[in-house]
Amino acid sequence: MMPMRRAPGWCGNERACANPFDPCPRHAYMGRIHPAGARVFRPILSLFGTVFSLITLVVVIVGLSIGAVLHIYGKDLPSHESLANYTPPTISRIYSSEGRIIDEFARERRLFTPAEDIPDLVKQAFISAEDKNFYSHGGYDALGIASAIVDAVKSRGRNVRGASTITQQVMKNFLLSGDRQLERKIKEIILATRIEETLSKEKILELYLNEIFLGQNSYGVTAAAQTYFNKTLRELAPHEAATIAAMPKAPSDYHPVREKERLLDRRNFVLREMWENGYLTEAEYRAEREAPLRSVQNGDFPPFSADLPPRDYFTDEIRRQLSEDFGEGEFFSGGLSVRATLDPEMQANAARALRRQLEQYDRGRGRWRGTGMTIPPDALDSEETWRAALNDLRVPRDIDLNGQWYPAVVLETGDQAMRIGIEGVEGVQEVPRSDIAWLPGDFHETFDAGDVVHVRRMIEDDSGDLIRWTLRQVPEAQGGFMAMDVNTGRVLAMQGGFSYQHSVFNRATQAMRQPGSSFKPFVYAAALDSGYSPATIVIDAPIEIDTPQGLWRPRNSSNKYYGPTPLRTGIEQSRNLMTIRLAQEVGMDVVANYAERFGVYDNMGKFLANSLGSEETTLFNMVAAYAMFANGGERVRPSLVDRVQDRYGRTVYSQDQRQCVDCNDPNLPEGTGPRIVSDRERVMNAVTAYQLTSMMKGVVDRGTASGAINLPVPVAGKTGTTNDARDVWFVGFTSNIAAGCYIGHDQPRGLGSGAYGASLCGPVFQEFMKEAVAKYGGGPFDVPPGGHFIKIDRFSGARLPDDASGPNVVAEYFRDGEEPIFGVMFDGGFAMGNDLDLYSAGTREQVRDVTTSTGEKAQVGGKATFGSMSSGGLY
Repeated sequence: MMPMRRAPGWCGNERACANPFDPCPRHAYMGRIHPAGARVFRPILSLFGTVFSLITLVVVIVGLSIGAVLHIYGKDLPSHESLANYTPPTISRIYSSEGRIIDEFARERRLFTPAEDIPDLVKQAFISAEDKNFYSHGGYDALGIASAIVDAVKSRGRNVRGASTITQQVMKNFLLSGDRQLERKIKEIILATRIEETLSKEKILELYLNEIFLGQNSYGVTAAAQTYFNKTLRELAPHEAATIAAMPKAPSDYHPVREKERLLDRRNFVLREMWENGYLTEAEYRAEREAPLRSVQNGDFPPFSADLPPRDYFTDEIRRQLSEDFGEGEFFSGGLSVRATLDPEMQANAARALRRQLEQYDRGRGRWRGTGMTIPPDALDSEETWRAALNDLRVPRDIDLNGQWYPAVVLETGDQAMRIGIEGVEGVQEVPRSDIAWLPGDFHETFDAGDVVHVRRMIEDDSGDLIRWTLRQVPEAQGGFMAMDVNTGRVLAMQGGFSYQHSVFNRATQAMRQPGSSFKPFVYAAALDSGYSPATIVIDAPIEIDTPQGLWRPRNSSNKYYGPTPLRTGIEQSRNLMTIRLAQEVGMDVVANYAERFGVYDNMGKFLANSLGSEETTLFNMVAAYAMFANGGERVRPSLVDRVQDRYGRTVYSQDQRQCVDCNDPNLPEGTGPRIVSDRERVMNAVTAYQLTSMMKGVVDRGTASGAINLPVPVAGKTGTTNDARDVWFVGFTSNIAAGCYIGHDQPRGLGSGAYGASLCGPVFQEFMKEAVAKYGGGPFDVPPGGHFIKIDRFSGARLPDDASGPNVVAEYFRDGEEPIFGVMFDGGFAMGNDLDLYSAGTREQVRDVTTSTGEKAQVGGKATFGSMSSGGLY
């Protein structure tokens, strides 16, 4: 076969291939394009190839760049998986024993609400306002981002908006900073896509709606609904939900008062979005759009805080104690539910009783101090300016004593009347000259225009009509009061001063003061447990003790001596010299051990002066210790909290550790209560506890407190007054409640003549316990087994026949098997002179009244020496 000869043309036939679009037969047969056509298409194909290559290259480069960016910025990002177990900081709330909210503590005011409990209306409002494609996108909205970029370019950077989805905002709020840098945006998108793969949309929305800041110190929608409308989420109307949903964009720029119109426009925009997204009908949209913008801040709703009582010493002490137990961070952000032991009625009684006595004492001093605050004269020209100035002052507004106390400003002083402006009271009021009859000066001498004072209404007892406005002032002397259940340790009431808003220092738990003679029962308790009895005779006679500071000569408050005296009379009449001799006999190491065992001190100094209560302690410790006398000698720890639950409702603390044996028994007979088993530690013998209780009952019946306490149930207690009456006390108890009062100056100094534990603290105890007994009852003190009664003469200690009667006869309780020895006297190693002039037994002890060189009245005993004026001369 001959080889084919190739023609000059592409197919070997130039003439047949003259038409480039009409291939020759051979060309057609070969299925190829004519060479002339190829020359035309070759540049086009080359162009398309180049473009395709460029596009491919750009795509690859962009892809690699994006991948590199994602790799670089995605390496060290926070773990998004931690959000699955995230628990946002929430409010810790304190409830009274009746279940009423009495206080809240939080750094961020947030109330956590699970997604299933958030109404759809609230979710729809936020989705419409912030991210209408929330349920369809994968964490970020590409179109929204592109639109934001275009707007930024068109405005040359003046109009920069975030275009962040709700998921991105969750990432920003939880894991990233809030700046608008491109780097943060990239990280935000990366985390948003990751979290969408980890959590459900509802969980993401739950995190967002509980975390977001919505102004007015409100975090999360539940707190915001309460802050702006004082409503729950389910009570919100659509326009109210839209108002809250308008806040995330710029809470400070949408204040409901200062920026009311701006907020209204934003609210209506959210409502329109809700309509356009199908969440509202057109009729609903138009109706809600016409609704006025109402809020707590505008005065349309009462604030939630109006339902809470003012913060006081009780709840603040709970804050202090639980912050120590759980940590401050957990308490302020852990969402704890705290059930307090507080009885609101008893707390009000305690505050009223202490305030009444402090004010009565203060007005008896006849000195005006006022608030110490003034308003500038130029602010008195108009009612608007002085009211604004008065409102800005930090003066106590939590005082309720015979009516609410109001801050007021002196506008003008006259001879017979003074004109004042009162916060929250319309117009200008007058105070007549008769109202300051307890002060030595007149209005001109005592007050100046602009002085800020307190006033209250004086009203008719029968009709309630206003008599006049009367001037009041916070007393200079302060005090504390506390009451607790002797069996459970539940603190029912605690008042740490006259006004919490005036001084947050809690004088019931924080003030370290000398208890004086209120400490003596612990000396007697140590003696009774050491073999002494209430009939034991101790010498009441002068003592001299050589100390490094000089010769100490302690004395009785009456400056008299009574010779051989039974223990009972020694404690009833608060004999100092008997107590010192007894402490010397028993040993101060034993006394100190008892004081520490009862929790009065942690490490008591073993000095004889401390037997008279010269070492400092707190009212809190003293009342708790007396409660152990009342309950028969078992340890009881005072507690302000019954139970603490975490945010999930789990009990993390319970005050009552006793076991209920039959609580789960369904076959418990009707009328039969379950058995409660206590494992409380015994701190003293039950017989000793009853002996001491009986002796302290004598203090109230015929001793130093006999003129101050008069209750329908048996009461035991002890007064305490230190040198120069720097601190005065009364601590006592019934069969179920122990209570105590302390009064003194914060910077210790004498309270003046007539200031004694019985005269100042006794009335506080009496007023409070009168109401407490009416509510909680009381009865005879339980007599423990293991003893028997013997009648003795309470002055001489002599044994009397079983049928003896009379004012000197008292039945003492003695331990079985221990026959008391009568006629033996103890002197503590301090001899008694033969020529001592003893005072007649049974005579009431009192100091004499004298007139000083300044014309003031005072009460004194005999001549004082260094020893009688030292820290040990307490009574």
